[in-house]
Amino acid sequence: MASLLGTFAGRFGRPRPERAALDRVAALARAVLALPADATVAVNEIVCADPACPGTETVILVMVPGARTRALKVAGEAGTVTEAMLREAAAVDGLAARGAG
Repeated sequence: MASLLGTFAGRFGRPRPERAALDRVAALARAVLALPADATVAVNEIVCADPACPGTETVILVMVPGARTRALKVAGEAGTVTEAMLREAAAVDGLAARGAG
């Protein structure tokens, strides 16, 4: 199924984000949010067709056992995400003030 989705993504002109960029954002999120070792971080790029959306967004899911899953959204592709952007997204979500849980 994954290869089928990859084939379709390539057909419609939307290249997959580079794994290195997604991994870099995940590591940055772990550091910025001071996440515990058992936390899971998933990073994806999405394209929103809604005119109110910024287009491509990088979505960072933060999953800490015993806490609800949090989603941080940063406008732009994963390769452009900076520490400052992550800190701002965490502040908007309230994650920075309360911690990841």
